[in-house]
Amino acid sequence: MSNPRLINALSKLELVPAWTAVVDAPSPLDVVAPIGLRPWIVAALAKSDLVLAITATGREAEDLVDQLHSFLPADAVAEFVSWETLPHERLSPSSDVIGRRLAVLRRLRHAAADSQPPIQVVVAPIRAILQPLVSGISDLAPVQLRKGDERDFDAVISDLAAAGYARVDLVEKRGQFAVRGGLVDVFPPSEEHPLRIEFWGDTVEEIRTFAV
Repeated sequence: MSNPRLINALSKLELVPAWTAVVDAPSPLDVVAPIGLRPWIVAALAKSDLVLAITATGREAEDLVDQLHSFLPADAVAEFVSWETLPHERLSPSSDVIGRRLAVLRRLRHAAADSQPPIQVVVAPIRAILQPLVSGISDLAPVQLRKGDERDFDAVISDLAAAGYARVDLVEKRGQFAVRGGLVDVFPPSEEHPLRIEFWGDTVEEIRTFAV
């Protein structure tokens, strides 16, 4: 939650010549300052442009995101997480990590088209920046449904499978979906709980969360 007092203090700093010399300076710029000033500087820079804030570790990224929420709306700050696996390990990243990364990349390119607020700051540990990205991955269109939508039921199932969701009998993990009659259970990687979508014919009657 943003703190009005901190926001007011930040606006007053804009009147200090030394402060404006930092935030308005052309890139690249090296700034040596106490660690506590990081969120202040990042929030000030975000007023005029999109900021990519790179941290040394994932813990530092989480802390910076929490601190920036005192200056900016929560949906204006996005954390671009790193894979929890190493390149030499024969393991795939978890579906929730993949989903969180995809959600950030999608919002950076298509926030307006998806009716989402724009991102002002992306916070990422250096490991997340170094990990490769597939070209065009941010243009993958998500499967979007709203109550009252008219969508072909079979087409929705095909779209979920094409998006990489695994069809199962019972949804238990992120990245899975199940079909029972006119009900579609799906667990998006970026959501806290799975969703139950109830169709009446080709009309989306209701969308609600449920417990695994």
